[in-house]
Amino acid sequence: MGAFPVSLEKENQLALRMAALGVCAADIEESFVRSGGHGGQNVNKVSTCVMLVHRPTGVSVKCQETRQQGLNRFIARRLLLDKIEERKNGFIAAQRAEIEKIRRQKRKRSRRAKNKMLADKSHHSGKKAARRPVAME
Repeated sequence: MGAFPVSLEKENQLALRMAALGVCAADIEESFVRSGGHGGQNVNKVSTCVMLVHRPTGVSVKCQETRQQGLNRFIARRLLLDKIEERKNGFIAAQRAEIEKIRRQKRKRSRRAKNKMLADKSHHSGKKAARRPVAME
């Protein structure tokens, strides 16, 4: 049996991925803390939450997905490798694109777009006003 409560195939895939990214097990600092949330007495008494820090890059990960410490250790390693891979392969560009998209959405409307929106609102309010019953005065 391996170091984690998963199949040997998954463990071998993790080891291959670590080797491909150039991550050594010695570079990973592992610590355990108590989880919070669902899980009852188990998460309150047992340190099942796993925190990993990759010393060379400074990337840190915290995992408390399951109630088993061993499985959390495996999942945390996968998350850590994902973050390191993002840094190496430049997936940061995708995150920057997402930030730019939000910035564009928050940007002030052009005069033409604003006038069109106001005209549509006025047209819609006119339709609603026509639906109102006639007031007796």
